[in-house]
Amino acid sequence: MNLQKLEAQLAELPLYFYGFIDPKGLEFSERIRYICGAECPMYNKTWACPPAVGEVSACEEKCKTYSQCLMIGTITEVNDIANLEETLATRPAHEEVTNQVRDLFREQGVEPYVLSTEACNICRRCAWLDGEPCRHPDRMHPCVESHGINLIPTLEENGLEFQYGENIVTWYSLLFF
Repeated sequence: MNLQKLEAQLAELPLYFYGFIDPKGLEFSERIRYICGAECPMYNKTWACPPAVGEVSACEEKCKTYSQCLMIGTITEVNDIANLEETLATRPAHEEVTNQVRDLFREQGVEPYVLSTEACNICRRCAWLDGEPCRHPDRMHPCVESHGINLIPTLEENGLEFQYGENIVTWYSLLFF
């Protein structure tokens, strides 16, 4: 993979941050996964969420089979960050950028394993609910939290924040390769 070419292409995208990280340095935690089951309405409803993604230990094992990981981040401003509808409405723009980055990898013959912000809404009804395989595994990206990844230590190591102000929304994706 030509990382120099990739970095030149990344510089053209509306990314707040991108950086290469060692997957072995990521922190995996059952505590992060607990939030999925306790607070997320998508738990047990899609292939992108637990329990479909597997146990945290299996997710960690899979992520750590890759030698490199690209972390990307976008930010956007909203009128009221407490307005969940307004905040979540900014997510598709981040997902579009994530897909553009995924496609840059594919152009170089590399198929990245992508974790993003999705609970996946590609299909009207997820095949998971019917015990069938995912219809679009090439387009579906599990969310970072579904794998139990605590991004805060990685953000801190890179001098980044999770929140940059009261009405700034941050989104992060990980592309393992």
